[in-house]
Amino acid sequence: MNDFSSSVRESSFGEIGFVSCSDFHCAVPLSFALGGGLKSFDIRYETYGKLNAEKSNAILVCHALTGDHHCAGIYSLTDKKAGWWNNIIGPNKPLDTNKYFIICSNCIGGCQGSTGPSSINPETGQRYNLSFPIVTVKDMVLAQSRLLDYLGIDTLALAIGGSMGGMQVLQWAVDFPERVRKAVALATTSRQNAQAIAFNCVGRAAIMQDPLWKNGEYEFGNPPRVGLSIARMMAHITYLSDKGLEEKFGRQTHKNGGDYFSSSFEVENYLRYQGQAFVNRFDANSYLYITRALDLYDLRGEDGSLESTLEKVKANVMTVGFTSDWLFPPEQNLEIVRALLRCGKNATYAEIESDLGHDSFLIESPKLYELITYFLDA
Repeated sequence: MNDFSSSVRESSFGEIGFVSCSDFHCAVPLSFALGGGLKSFDIRYETYGKLNAEKSNAILVCHALTGDHHCAGIYSLTDKKAGWWNNIIGPNKPLDTNKYFIICSNCIGGCQGSTGPSSINPETGQRYNLSFPIVTVKDMVLAQSRLLDYLGIDTLALAIGGSMGGMQVLQWAVDFPERVRKAVALATTSRQNAQAIAFNCVGRAAIMQDPLWKNGEYEFGNPPRVGLSIARMMAHITYLSDKGLEEKFGRQTHKNGGDYFSSSFEVENYLRYQGQAFVNRFDANSYLYITRALDLYDLRGEDGSLESTLEKVKANVMTVGFTSDWLFPPEQNLEIVRALLRCGKNATYAEIESDLGHDSFLIESPKLYELITYFLDA
């Protein structure tokens, strides 16, 4: 177990310097919302900035489906890949490490250090694979709450995230209303519609029909690469927009060596690259579990209304929609704020014009920076 206070070292390389991950081992059993659980589990995380004496300046960053705990800084001079939200986290950036203590953890069910299907079950000595309990967003949040307990943080100054990260943020505000002062959910939804569920269904089918999947018991060094790559390619299309793809690729082509069905259009080549790169960093079973968690996510209460669930919220909430996002369109983000306002809560909706689709929240955006900075300082 690493000391979280030393997880960031100052450097002139990268805006916040060299960072390292830490591992939290929880020996207290974790019961899952849909049954089953873990007798113990691990959460991998990173922190940036310093926790003040009152422990009142903590910000929790929640990652999206294929994200992880590494959202800022670099690991070494030989591994200079910056974290996935490096443009927002750092000194004098919207999530200012001069002021705030930033925490980001790999979600439970993931494959980047936190316990998930590819982890070893201590009771059997074998990988969990499909014996891993069904994961929901509620379970991800509950595991994160254990991490905050370990860090001695009772209340978050802010919980923030986009897409699945936004779902976690909203779940935090509902399940732990006393622990979240402000919440920002970007490019998200209160529940996935049929189209989003359909895309996830096809992605899972591509993995499960790959002969190498073997009902989840694939060899560690020989995963269902083709199925997982296709799932990623298709999902990646939903993260972009028609206009964005047209502007970037149009109908550009390149020589394909005479193979009629190989990648002759640049957009095909791009998608194939995305699929192949994804296979090298993500576990197929984790993809199945986490996409299912997205499908199962629904903030509505038993009466079918958002209000009955959001009535519990005490945080000041802001949702942000992006005009070209057709996976979780602006209306789905606005719907959350309208429900909160009907409950008499403090809630704000903002909409940013962008041609970059669902992934707009990950791209450099001065307008988004201004919104986050203003909301934090208000």
